[in-house]
Amino acid sequence: MATEGFFATSLARQRLLRGQDPAFLRLWQGFLTGRVVVALALLLLQLMGQMLNQAAEPWIIGVCVLYLAGTLALRLFAGRAAPSPQAGVQWLPSIGVDLAVVSALQLLHTGSMSFTPLFGLPILMASVLGTLTLALGTTAAVTILLLAWAWWGGDHNGAEMAQRSLQAALTGTGYFIVAFLVQQLALRLVREQHIAQTSRATAMVQQQVSALVIQNLSEGVLVLGEDFVVRNANPAGVRLLGAESTLSAPFSLLARPPWQALAALARRSFRQNAPQVAEVNLISEDQSPIGLHVRTWLTAPDSAAPDASEQRLCVMFLHDLRELEARLRTEKLAAMGRMSAAVAHEIRNPLAAIVQANALLDEDLHDPTHKRLAQMIGQNADRLAHIAEEILDIARVQHQIDHAAAATVALDDNVAHIWREWQAHAAPTRQGTLALGAPGMHVEFDAEHLRRVLVNLLDNALRYRSGDSESLQLQTRMDSPGQASVQVWSDGAPLDQSVERHLFEPFFSSESRSSGLGLYICRGLCERHGASIGYQRAHRQTQTGDRSGNAFTVRFRGTGLVASPDASLFDTIVV
Repeated sequence: MATEGFFATSLARQRLLRGQDPAFLRLWQGFLTGRVVVALALLLLQLMGQMLNQAAEPWIIGVCVLYLAGTLALRLFAGRAAPSPQAGVQWLPSIGVDLAVVSALQLLHTGSMSFTPLFGLPILMASVLGTLTLALGTTAAVTILLLAWAWWGGDHNGAEMAQRSLQAALTGTGYFIVAFLVQQLALRLVREQHIAQTSRATAMVQQQVSALVIQNLSEGVLVLGEDFVVRNANPAGVRLLGAESTLSAPFSLLARPPWQALAALARRSFRQNAPQVAEVNLISEDQSPIGLHVRTWLTAPDSAAPDASEQRLCVMFLHDLRELEARLRTEKLAAMGRMSAAVAHEIRNPLAAIVQANALLDEDLHDPTHKRLAQMIGQNADRLAHIAEEILDIARVQHQIDHAAAATVALDDNVAHIWREWQAHAAPTRQGTLALGAPGMHVEFDAEHLRRVLVNLLDNALRYRSGDSESLQLQTRMDSPGQASVQVWSDGAPLDQSVERHLFEPFFSSESRSSGLGLYICRGLCERHGASIGYQRAHRQTQTGDRSGNAFTVRFRGTGLVASPDASLFDTIVV
């Protein structure tokens, strides 16, 4: 395993070196510059020695001049490209020249000065920049030269010869140890550099993938610090904040009043040092309220930072509540809806047979009791047929929603027309008050869909009102500039909280004779056009005094707001 690791490291190092790694290239240029400095120092020392001792050694000065010229030439012309780390002729202009120059100086010098320490430069160069073979080969050549000088310069049979040989052997051994340790250190540094480069590349890929995923998430993501400044935000997060699409981080959550609720949730997360989950409503004057399901996570503080408490970040995930509710409704009612639609479709044929048989039977009945029983059968069969048609009507309405073109209608004119048409069916019993308070206001809504919503709300109000002419009211009004609404109010009894929570769910009704699909269809039609429908208790001033009643309000999309062309939060039930 150690051998495999060694070869793998060497291979990685060779790839880095052959690819002209910047760090390796700087080392190469550093050694070349060091050779120039050594050559210049040798020449100056020789010139000073000549001036002080008045002993002429022209050969040594000539060698120093040639060495300086060679090192300068190699630095200028070979400094941009490092040689291969493998042992070969490419190292002769550097390591080979160094060995030759030091050997020449040692042979030509007649004094007691020793130039053998200069062998350290080529040995270091071979150990750091080359392979282990080159390092050991250079050290072996230096050791041989040292032993050769020991044999050449002393008495071959005397004690001085043995001492000089021992000194050369010890010096060579030290060089071998230094060369091996330096080469291992260089390998370790290269391995660490290779790991760092690999980790950096992996981190960059992960960063790019994370950025791509976050940018395309349907849920909003905000990253903010304890100063409530958003450091990063994806497009979905900016959209859910109700901000313009050109808004980009950094920006402060304290800059706009609707965002104060998010800032308060982030403050609670930092204070409690724990994740938070909450539902937040962003309410602004020029837009419809935005309901958000918000989750917060806190990052771990950086212990290496000077003040770790200031380095914490809060990651905030924003979900559109309408989308969450639509998803939950789809999951909750998918199976039940298919089954109900299929059952409704299947019972229509036997139900028609029952109605027809009852009608034929009723023709032959003369006893009043039997007549009353036949009438009860007919009424309940009609009721079953009506429920079956309402269930099947969901699919028809869905088709209308999906294929309805965007339309703009005059609100007051259409509401007045729908009111007159609704009253005309049973004028004596359908009495109420109409108040138009949005003259000239146009809203984005299909006229037929608006009629269907209002007729359903008026029918419900008529069923629960007290009876006088002011007990049912239909009015339009301007809530804010560019924001209109229509409201159906009746003085019925307050709804129980258990009923109110499920008002807009399909198949839910407080009456046994209702299918519970009317308000569900109304909500789907409103959401298709970017509007909202809600219920609340409201007071009205009438001739008999202040009255409390049930109010259903449809708030239309503000002027200039454009919905996504495929926005449909209505549940599909396949028939």
